[in-house]
Amino acid sequence: MALNEQKDKKSVQQLIAIQKGKKGKKWFEKSIPVILFVIASISVLTTFGIVFTLIFETFEFFRRVPILDFIFGKEWLPFSNSQPRYGILPLIAGTLKVTLIAVVVAVPIGLASAIYLSEYASDNMRRVIKPVLEVLAGVPTIVYGFFALTFVTPLLQQFIPELKIFNALSPGIVVGIMILPMIASLSEDAMSSVPNSIREGALALGATKLEVAMKVVLPAALSGIMASIVLAVSRAIGETMIVALAGGSTPRFDMDMTDSIQTMTAYIVQVATGDAGYGTTIYYSIYAVGFTLFLFTLLMNWLAHAISKRFREEY
Repeated sequence: MALNEQKDKKSVQQLIAIQKGKKGKKWFEKSIPVILFVIASISVLTTFGIVFTLIFETFEFFRRVPILDFIFGKEWLPFSNSQPRYGILPLIAGTLKVTLIAVVVAVPIGLASAIYLSEYASDNMRRVIKPVLEVLAGVPTIVYGFFALTFVTPLLQQFIPELKIFNALSPGIVVGIMILPMIASLSEDAMSSVPNSIREGALALGATKLEVAMKVVLPAALSGIMASIVLAVSRAIGETMIVALAGGSTPRFDMDMTDSIQTMTAYIVQVATGDAGYGTTIYYSIYAVGFTLFLFTLLMNWLAHAISKRFREEY
């Protein structure tokens, strides 16, 4: 009898311990959303901090340089001792030259690769080619820069003798190679998500495999494909090391692809590595250039979102 009472007493203690454990577990479950909210808030607040820093320092620059001279000026000569000029158009022209060449290189090759991987390659072949393509995305951009300077430029000079050692053509081609995996991989994902029943329906109506790929699958995956291209363009606009190494440092407002250029990112690198003292107008100019670059990338990201939403197909 006494032994049974002791057993009952022990079981009551165990019940109390179990109840306490449940309370602790409930408290932990309730705290999880708060912890995750704090973590999410850190990334959002960091973004706001970056934007406010850019705006604050850019405002200081425009207290010294008229904003219209900055937007419409065609000469970028910040290091001139007699009359510095801060017209952003030559830097924008250099950035757009490299981006345009990169798009011409990357879009056709990237889309062709995506069509092959999605519509023609066997599973074994896809498992080999896709990881190899994605390895390109992991190569450090400074390696791409030396590749452009020491291999691509001398190779191009065999066909274009007037090509300067620093030019827009070589970094543009290499930036195109760099963004190629982004277009190929994301486009292939978009095309693979198209249901097979649509392909089979088109084939049953007598379409060839190429016609199915070009006239059925490609339009059906258009939102994902366009979003991948716009994101790749945004990546090309913000590229730094390739253009800093192989593009030169001569801001020009023209469309000559064979001569030295300077992009917005390359100028920021030039000043940030010690070519200007803290608090000078040149120092604040990198924030104005950075803010312009931020607006470009923001516009491209908004465009990618709008295109994805406009052409999205739901099955």
